[in-house]
Amino acid sequence: MRYLLRKLGFYVIALWVAVTVNFAIPRLMPGNPVDMMLSKLAQHGPVTPETRRAVEALLGTDSHQPILSQYGDYLHSLAAGRLGVSVVYFPAPVSSVIAQTLPWTIGLIGLSTIISFALGIGLGTLAGWKRGSWLDNFIPVTTMFQSVPYFWLALILLFVFGSVLSLFPLNGGYDVYNALPGWNATFLRSVVYYGTLPALTIVVSSVGGWMLGMRNMMVSTLSEDYLLTAEAKGLRPGRMMRTYAARNAVLPSVSGFAISLGFVVAGSIVTETVFSYPGIGSALLDAVTGDDYALMQGVFLVITLSVLGANLLVDLLYSVVDPRTRVRN
Repeated sequence: MRYLLRKLGFYVIALWVAVTVNFAIPRLMPGNPVDMMLSKLAQHGPVTPETRRAVEALLGTDSHQPILSQYGDYLHSLAAGRLGVSVVYFPAPVSSVIAQTLPWTIGLIGLSTIISFALGIGLGTLAGWKRGSWLDNFIPVTTMFQSVPYFWLALILLFVFGSVLSLFPLNGGYDVYNALPGWNATFLRSVVYYGTLPALTIVVSSVGGWMLGMRNMMVSTLSEDYLLTAEAKGLRPGRMMRTYAARNAVLPSVSGFAISLGFVVAGSIVTETVFSYPGIGSALLDAVTGDDYALMQGVFLVITLSVLGANLLVDLLYSVVDPRTRVRN
């Protein structure tokens, strides 16, 4: 219990620091979202000082208010679930924009990361167990794809499978003309169809790293004395591989997997830009180019929560996978 409380206390402090940095960074950046909003309103008529004060109050960026007062209002609004109003998607609230785009990113990047991890760990386990096999010799080919810049690999696959062979669509998240969003078979098939090529790109570019790391750890683990003892006792090879070798070899990969899950949101920008996918990465790019402070803060907050949550999860998971890491008090 004390171990769990210490961990939770550390992550609470880390969250507070991240929230404070999240509040400060956008305000140190050049540009003013109020001026941007007023420039849009000026196209429809003159802008009065009362209009400017109303926009400042709406966006929470009143330059005449002390910074500590702004910080207090920011924390209060954050606790109440109010993230402000987006400038780029005005008049939509930031929480609404995130709620609409985040499921797309989690569905695509999150599932692709899990698939590449499971596939890489499984194949890496077999490659390390059967050194010198064709699968072991195939690992350099998979790592070659990892060394290729991701956006370049995405463009190549998009050109070959989307443009030349016309097997997959070139952009978008679903068929906007024939599929009505909702929990219906037509829409779900369209989402899977449109997301297959981006997911394939992620899996191809990342599975090699998981395979190589797991293979090397398996080779190192197979030389341990407890495996020689298990073999001398006559245990079945399959049980030795799964229960003794793979369980200990997978520990470093679990840490890497938690970090990968934490950066699912942050790592989606390139993917969603290349494939014009309607996820939170595209929303973040629009926020940066449009000086949308409120939306940037909201997305950064989601990234912070995902990273801290993933690290907390792996800390707790480690004590289950490897009992040696448990702290007894």
